[in-house]
Amino acid sequence: MALLVRTASGDDLWSRLFNFENYGELLALVHNSVIAGAVLGIVGGLIGVFVMQRDMAFAVHGISELSFAGASAALLFGANVIAGSIAGALVSAIMIGLLGSRARDRNSIIGVLMPFGLGLGILFLALYPGRSANKFGLLTGQIIAVDDPRLGWLIAISAVVLVGLLWMWRPLSFDSLDADVAAARGVPTRFISLAFMVLLGLIVAVSVQIIGALLVLALVVTPAAAALRLSSSPIMVPVLAVTFGFVSAVGGILLAIGGSLPISPYITTISFAIYLIARLVGLRHKARPAVR
Repeated sequence: MALLVRTASGDDLWSRLFNFENYGELLALVHNSVIAGAVLGIVGGLIGVFVMQRDMAFAVHGISELSFAGASAALLFGANVIAGSIAGALVSAIMIGLLGSRARDRNSIIGVLMPFGLGLGILFLALYPGRSANKFGLLTGQIIAVDDPRLGWLIAISAVVLVGLLWMWRPLSFDSLDADVAAARGVPTRFISLAFMVLLGLIVAVSVQIIGALLVLALVVTPAAAALRLSSSPIMVPVLAVTFGFVSAVGGILLAIGGSLPISPYITTISFAIYLIARLVGLRHKARPAVR
C-alpha cells in the first residue's frame, strides 16, 4: 500500500511538472507569452553583457525589488501594473545611477533599497483584497498574464531598450571596459552610466511581468554570464548571450505550458543548465594544453 501511495505521489508530481495532453490547444492560448519570452530573452541577453562587464548583477536584483513594489502598489490602487512596475524600476535605477558611481557605494545603496522594496511590495500585496494568483504572479511569473495590451507595452519598451543600446554601443562598451580611460578620451561617462541604468530599469520592469521579481536574474544575468565563460570576443559574447536568453525564456515557457507550476522554475532551470554546461566547457578548454 505504501508503495502504491508513493508511486501515485510520484506520478502526480510528474504530471504537475510535465503534462502534454491537449498541448496544441494550450499553446494557442498562450502565444502572447511565447512572443514576450522571445523578446525578453533576446533583449535581456544583450543588455546582460554590459551588466556583467560593469559588475552590476547585484543592481538587477535591487531594481527588480523596487519594480515589484511599484507593481504591487499599482495592483492595490487599481492602476496599470506595468506602469507601476516601470515607475518603481526607474526610481531605483536612477538612484543607483546617480548615487552609486563607485562599486562600494553602489552595493551599499542596493543593499538598502532591496529590503525596502521587497517589504513595501509585500505590504501592498497583503493589503490587496483580490485573487492570490495576481499576488503570486508578481513574484514568480504567470504564464497567462500577457494579454494583447501587455504584449504591446512589452514589445514597445523592449524596442526602446534595443535602440538605446545600439545607439550608444561603442561608448558604452568603452566605458564598461575602462571608465577612467573613457573619461579621459572625452566619453560622457556619467551620462552613459545614467542612460544605461534607465534602459536596465525598463527591461527589468517588463521582465517582472513574465518571470516575476525574484528571478529576473535568470534572463538578464545568467545568459551573459554563460556566454562570457565560452568566449571573450566582442561579437560572439553578445550572440551567445542572446541565444542563451532566447532558449531559456522560450524553452521555459514551452515546458511550463504542460505543467501546473509558474513559469520561473522552468526558465531558471534551463538558464542554470546552460550556464553549468558553459562553465564546464570553459574549464575544459582552459585545461587543454596549447598546441605548439
